[in-house]
Amino acid sequence: MKINTKIRYGLRAMIEIAKHTSENGVLQKDIAINQSISLKYLDPILNSLKVANLIHKKSHKEGYILKKPATEITIFEIHNAFEPGIRILDCLDLHNDCNIEAKCDVKGFWCELNTMIADKFKSVTLYDLVQKN
Repeated sequence: MKINTKIRYGLRAMIEIAKHTSENGVLQKDIAINQSISLKYLDPILNSLKVANLIHKKSHKEGYILKKPATEITIFEIHNAFEPGIRILDCLDLHNDCNIEAKCDVKGFWCELNTMIADKFKSVTLYDLVQKN
């Protein structure tokens, strides 16, 4: 399993937004500078986070703020803003037709591992990560 750049940068952007508790939020250019992410690359990342209802802006002049408290936003939710669900292997996808599924001796192991990873993502909040910094 490899976490793609959009997920990693999305998580970094969310941490940056969570750290700024001002009513005016944090500007996109400041997120880009503080997290060393290009403005051009950050734009679709922030858009995905908005579509997922994790962040918003009150106006064009103000910065981004969280839609709900950092204690209520899980890493799983942030991940899902970019990729639906967690699948460590393609064969675990519900829509994948595996021709050896019936005789696969390791599918149970992969399913358990996938569940453990998803549960970890669900148990860690944005607040937890902000507190560690």
